[in-house]
Parts: sequence; structure tokens; C-alpha cells
Amino acid sequence: SSPLDPKAAKTAGPLPAGSVRVKAGKVGVMLINLGTPDGTEFNPMWRYLREFLSDPRVIELNKAIWYPILYGLVLTTRPKKSGANYARIWNREKNESPLRTFTRAQAEKLAKALGDLPDVMVDWAMRYGNPSTASVARGLVEQGCDRI
Repeated sequence: SSPLDPKAAKTAGPLPAGSVRVKAGKVGVMLINLGTPDGTEFNPMWRYLREFLSDPRVIELNKAIWYPILYGLVLTTRPKKSGANYARIWNREKNESPLRTFTRAQAEKLAKALGDLPDVMVDWAMRYGNPSTASVARGLVEQGCDRI
């Protein structure tokens, strides 16, 4: 049976004598996508590219070599060019990137599908950009989730 199945605990049988019943907290489910900028203008693109391209798991060069390239060349030219590319696909109705639109929609559909499980909360986040994984995880914990 599914670990989210509320009937699963009943099949395990009674607790041993002397056990204390502890009500488990809620389960938080996070859908996480790579990331997207907050806007197509220079500043949001600069912030997103800086966060993404500063991650040593993305660019595996020594910082002494990479940072002069990043700050001297990439972050002075790429925000404008990348912003123009994003503007071509931007969801103008919601003022957001398609990745954010689709990730939110997937989380909403999953939450609806799990709607019969009151102790399961679904949210979404971006590894780079907003909403950040840290802020969404904090929010789930604040809402009573003890497992994410």
C-alpha cells in the first residue's frame, strides 16, 4: 500500500504494551524545478543568472578563474540577451515564465489528486530563483509538516 494511505497504519497491528501514541505531523510534498527568473528585465535576469552560474555544481571552474569571467563578461552582457529570449515565451497574462506557470499548475493538480489526504500538503519551488526551496520548505514546516 501507499505510504500516504491512511489505512496503512491499521494493517500493522496494535502497538506493543507501554507504547505512547504520537500523532504524526503532516507530510509536505515539494515539486522542485530547476529555476526561472522573476522577470525579463536586466535586474531580475542578472540576479537569476548570478545565482545559477555561481553554483559550483553548474560551473566547475575554480572561482578565481570563473568569477572574473562571470562578473566581468557574462553578467554584463547575458542578462539583456537572455531577457530578450525569455520575453518571446513569457506568460504575459500571469507575468511569469512558462516554467513557473506549468510547475504551479502541476502542484495544484497533485494537491487536488491528494485532496482526500488531509495530512498531505503540496507546494512547489525553484532551485534557482523564486519561490526558493528553502522558503517553501520553511512554509511547509510552519504549517505543521514534519516530513518533506
